[in-house]
Order: sequence, then structure tokens, then C-alpha cells
Amino acid sequence: MERKIELKLLNWKQSSNRLPLVMHGARQVGKTYSLLKFGRSNYKNVAYFNFESSMELHGIFTRDLSPERILRELSAYTSAALVPDDTLIIFDEIQACERALTSLKYFAEEAPQYHLAAAGSLLGVAINRDKHSFPVGKIHLITMYPMDFEEFMLAQNKAHAVSLIRECYANNEACNLHDTFMDDFRIFIGVGGMPQVVNEYISSGDFNLIMALQKNIIDTYIADMAKYAGLAETVRIMSAFNSVPAQLAKENRKFQYKTIKSGARATHYETAIDWLEASGTIYKCIKVTEGHSPLNAFTEGSSFKIYMSDTGLLASRYGISPIILKQESATWQSVKGILAENYVATTLTSNGYTIFYWESQGKAELDFVIQNISGEAIPIEIKSSENVRSKSLQQFITRYKPTWSVRVSSKNFGFENNIKSVPLYAVACI
Repeated sequence: MERKIELKLLNWKQSSNRLPLVMHGARQVGKTYSLLKFGRSNYKNVAYFNFESSMELHGIFTRDLSPERILRELSAYTSAALVPDDTLIIFDEIQACERALTSLKYFAEEAPQYHLAAAGSLLGVAINRDKHSFPVGKIHLITMYPMDFEEFMLAQNKAHAVSLIRECYANNEACNLHDTFMDDFRIFIGVGGMPQVVNEYISSGDFNLIMALQKNIIDTYIADMAKYAGLAETVRIMSAFNSVPAQLAKENRKFQYKTIKSGARATHYETAIDWLEASGTIYKCIKVTEGHSPLNAFTEGSSFKIYMSDTGLLASRYGISPIILKQESATWQSVKGILAENYVATTLTSNGYTIFYWESQGKAELDFVIQNISGEAIPIEIKSSENVRSKSLQQFITRYKPTWSVRVSSKNFGFENNIKSVPLYAVACI
């Protein structure tokens, strides 16, 4: 399956000041697959080393961290020459070997001619640093996310559809295939962007198997909680994680500790929320009290929303099959607002934006505010239906006079009163 991250990998390969690359992200998002596919397409050879499946590899890093010695022993281990420029060396599950992660500093300084890419759990890379330092400034760090709607379409050989959507977005022209793409969007909302699940949808279309795979991925996340956290903290993390569907089902979506359990306090669960965010399982959206840049200067850290990193997994947590969403049943009507907002949050995040929401003294609330590459604060309003009337967006526009605004809904493309109308299926264009 074609992934957008392949362009970043190609830029890394061609960089004149290339550093060892670390690709991190949540479990099951396709890190290993993408590195192997990239290596096979762009190098003569790929040397793959997995630190979770082979404890023998750990021994190579116990003596010293000399790249010359490590490369010699790795070459003997794999029975193949590791040739600069011609070989992509992959360290998979690097979080399982702290010294291997630390060694990247010495590869950057002493062996920059070797192309070395590592993949690891975002959580493990971030917190599993008991004895050895993180190679700050000596690696090129990129984050991989679940597939977005465009990648979902590309996986189905619908590149022409993606091009058409982008053309309509750029020109603010109504799309003649709008209804067809809305149907595709509703399926994507239920299937989500985990590559294994997308592959199952394409190969079999069996929604029972799809839901089983989604449950298995969630179980994998839960297993990671027990793996990296102590017993008491694991209980709190699981409680916070299990509250996400209920948090999003509330009318204002704002995270409330009492939703986890009666009497819950921030002091008990702040670390649990941070853990979930570090693992890539959730995305945090913090409130801003002003609608101009820099947005980070106007945050109110105690007020935030959390979203699941994959909308398909969220639908699974609600026990909703993709077939129900496809048919626009009564169940779809009850959750479409939740799923649409979560989908926009994940898409903006994977596009590189830090997401915020704006609230004005409890009288107006805007779903998202982002800061674009020019430093402008852009308001984004989400409407899951065609009813697009909203006082909050108008209040924001009146107060802060943004260059332009975005309204995401099930309506077709358009541009009126300086508000850009973006269909739900085109959010990746933002």
C-alpha cells in the first residue's frame, strides 16, 4: 500500500547531511512494512534486525558502541556485507534495546556514510530510558500515523479520485462525484486507517473480520500498558483509556476526570493521560482563550479534549460495524458527529498540525483552531450534516478577523463570505 511517508523517506535518503532515522508511532500503523518496502525499492540490499525477536542482537551492543565493530558483527550475524549507500540497515523495535538507540549518536558522528533507519513504538522510544541517553540532535525523527482517507483511497487504486478531490479543493469547485466520495468516507470512518484492517477490507470486505482485527489491535495497546507501566499506573491508564468513548459522547467533548469514575482527580490521572498521548493511542486538543497566533501563548492546559488516534478503532469501541455506517442507519445518525470530529482531529494531526479548540467564556466554542505555515490562526468548524449554521464560527471571525476560515461538513466544495467549504472526505487537503 502506498503511504505518504515514503516521500519523507526519499528526502532523507537524498539529504546531504543525513542522520540516522528513527520512525516512531503507535503500534500497528505500518512502520516496519513502510521501511522494508522503501528499502527494497530504493537500495540494492536491505539488512533487517529485530530487537524484540532476537536477544542475541542485544549482545552486540553490550561491549562498546563503536560503529565499526557493531557493523562488522552485524554483517557476520546476517551473513551479508553492509555497504554504504547500497544497503538500508533497519533496526526494528529499537525501543527493546536501549544501547542500540544510544548507538545512533555514534553512527551519526563516526559512520555517516551508512544509511541506518530504526523503527519503534513511540511509547518505548519516549519513556524506556532507564540507563542510557537519548541521542538528541543526532537523529532524524519522524512520526508515522494511521492511514488517512487519501491513503485509504490509494490502497484501492483510486488515485484519480484523490487527484479530483484535490483539484476541487484548490479551485473551490463543486465535485460531481460528491455523493460517491461521501459513501467512501462513511466506509473509511468505520474501517479506519490501520493498515492490517484496510488490507482486510480490500481483500475480503468481511466486516466481522474487520471488527475482530480492530479488537485485536486494541488488545495489543492494552498489553503495552501492562508492559511499560507498573500495576497501579496500568489500572489508571486502562481506566482513562476506557473512558474515551464516553468522554467524546458528551455534548461539549471536554475531558472530565469524573467521567473516568466518581471522585477522580487530575492528580491521579494526569500521568495516565500523558502515557496514552506518548503511546500515540490518543491525541490531545488543548483549549486556547485567544484566536490569534502564536496559539501556544494562549493555552489553558487544564481544559482539553482527547481523541482516539484511529476513527475505526473508536467505532469499534462503540461496537459499531462499518456496514452500519455505510447504510446511514439510525445508529450512524447518533454517532456521526463524534466520529466526524475525531476523524478531523486525526487527519489534521497526521498533516503535521498541533490541534487546539477555542472557547469564549462558555458562550461560544469552536471545534479546532490550527496555525498554518505562515503563522496565521485558522478556525475550523465541523458539521457532520448539511446544516452549517453556527454562531461560534461567526463570533470567532468577528473577533479575530482571520484571513480565511474552514467549515467541514457533508456539503460540497465552495467559498463564500471568506469561509472555505470542505467536504468531510477532503480534510487531508487542508
